[in-house]
Amino acid sequence: MGITKSQIFTKQQNDLAQFFKVLGHPARVAILQYISEQNSCICNDLVEEIGLAQATISQHLKELKSIGLLKGEIEGKSMCYCINIDRWNDIQNHLNSFFNNTKQNCC
Repeated sequence: MGITKSQIFTKQQNDLAQFFKVLGHPARVAILQYISEQNSCICNDLVEEIGLAQATISQHLKELKSIGLLKGEIEGKSMCYCINIDRWNDIQNHLNSFFNNTKQNCC
């Protein structure tokens, strides 16, 4: 297995790469879209809404939480999730900076 050289890149570059890696699965995009359109935290709605097994949804939620995009709270036997708006805004700023600094330099 190869050794990554992530330490030679900036924190922003590493953050964006991790963000894109986690969002590289359409189920995670669908989960984020669904949660972001809700007025409150959601619990067990995702299995029914997305159409995947509970264990699969849990794995995807774990990945989204690993980069800080989701916050979760335990309510009884359920885990409720919502967007971590601070992290969401942080990533949005990284993306805006990335795209806004792109020059039109086509050959």
